[in-house]
Amino acid sequence: MTGTDELARHRRDLGAWGEDIALGYLRDRGLVLLARNWRCREGELDLVFTDRTRIIVCEVKTRSGTEFGLPTETVSEEKAGRVRRAAQRWLSEFRLGWCPVRYDVVTILAEPGSRPQLQHIEAAF
Repeated sequence: MTGTDELARHRRDLGAWGEDIALGYLRDRGLVLLARNWRCREGELDLVFTDRTRIIVCEVKTRSGTEFGLPTETVSEEKAGRVRRAAQRWLSEFRLGWCPVRYDVVTILAEPGSRPQLQHIEAAF
């Protein structure tokens, strides 16, 4: 395995670990999971929940350090647009186009030797 392959694997593992933490956190707050890592040509939805009044699409960003910026800084307008388009596709496929939707971001900063720091931003975009 090359260094590039190992880095890609580390990022995938870190991302999946962060999604697991976000999933537990949001379930503990009463949200019900509808989909995880749902993909279409418009993009991917990390986590999709309902609180029984609306659909909540959650983008999860996990970082192991701040040398490349904070996790919240990685959700650009372009990324938000891709998530919105993918969410519209998901809503259409499951015939839920009439549902109100909220777009949240959960960030997890997991610096070595420190306890992970989670931030939940409701209605982030």
